[in-house]
Amino acid sequence: MRPTPTRSRSRRALLCAVLLALTVQTAAAPALASRPGRPGGSDCVRTERPLDGKARRILDITRKAKSDLKLKSVQLRVTVDGHEVVTDALGESMTGVPAEPDMHFRAGSVAFAHIATVLLQLVEEGRVGLDDTVERWLPHLPKADRITLRMLADNTTGLHDYVTDPAFLAELVPHPFRQWTPAELLAYPLKHSFWYEPGTSWSYSHANYLLLVAALEKITGTRIDRLVRERVTGPLGMRNTRNGFTPDIPGPVLHAFTSDRGFYEESTFWNPSWTTAPGAVITTHICDLATSARAVGSGELLSHRSYRTLLNPGTVGLGGGTARCPASICLKQTEAKHFGLGVIVVNGWVLQNPSFSGYAAIQAYLPSKRLALAVSATKTPTTPEGNMAEVVARRIAAALAPNDPLAIT
Repeated sequence: MRPTPTRSRSRRALLCAVLLALTVQTAAAPALASRPGRPGGSDCVRTERPLDGKARRILDITRKAKSDLKLKSVQLRVTVDGHEVVTDALGESMTGVPAEPDMHFRAGSVAFAHIATVLLQLVEEGRVGLDDTVERWLPHLPKADRITLRMLADNTTGLHDYVTDPAFLAELVPHPFRQWTPAELLAYPLKHSFWYEPGTSWSYSHANYLLLVAALEKITGTRIDRLVRERVTGPLGMRNTRNGFTPDIPGPVLHAFTSDRGFYEESTFWNPSWTTAPGAVITTHICDLATSARAVGSGELLSHRSYRTLLNPGTVGLGGGTARCPASICLKQTEAKHFGLGVIVVNGWVLQNPSFSGYAAIQAYLPSKRLALAVSATKTPTTPEGNMAEVVARRIAAALAPNDPLAIT
């Protein structure tokens, strides 16, 4: 039977579509083949094989840790004196989608290290004093005439932390997509009396960085995302570290999953607006995180004097439980383990360790060995509680710097 005109036209259209697809694939193949790393030209790629002995050892440690901790993915980068030792990614971003080194994830409190760096630069330039009180920029803050920029940056104001406030959690947990404003977040700590008089003890509070960002923006007349880009991430070439005013993450995306609400679910695009001030909610990839670890940990963007202040702004010796502030909140600050300006110092390591909404990461730098570690991890339903990126990094550190334990907890 002869085909009808309609069938003939359909067959011709289908044939043309197939030929067009073959033509596009053939034309595209050489272009893709000429690009470095993944399609798209990313410069954050797995270390070229074959690996040397140190890189193989690090990767073996990471594989075992991933298995032991039942992680969904691990991204890692290790450098010495700024030179790559190994970069890799293990596991999956989503089912059937391999994790890659250039996948972006949320970096949370890493932004605090960048903000503190900006503050110290402004002090170096004589635009502010670290011990300036904040009433001129934050006139409505209780005790503003006794709270200094230093206290906001090193967590010695005495303000409660809204992140651990049961009333805040009761609102956050059932509404993970809610967009929070700084005023809404600050309302929680400001309902409580201060744990102690400003500057007399130490306690961690996200509220301090909400307020510090507001002060810096008024001091400079510049939005915090622009300040950080102009003074920190831009000069360091961290092109894949950026602020987001929405829950979106630039592609390619490392997806996150969590059991925080009692069942295992995807949490990639939960709204992170509660984590810090607008303009400082950052995403990054593992190569930029290693750059941040090295630059912050070595004081690359600071004078030697400011770098010393970054590592110990006067917190050592503060903290310890009192009748008003339990030891679980007013943690004792020691030479071996204390909070600096936007960083944590542990046995000589300079670090930040964000962990929330299924994402966990750590940037850590050991100045004595010029060793930088960057690790990111995501969870399966059976992953233990806590920041498992820290655990992976601790195992790597034990192999590379056995006399300098990365013992955070």
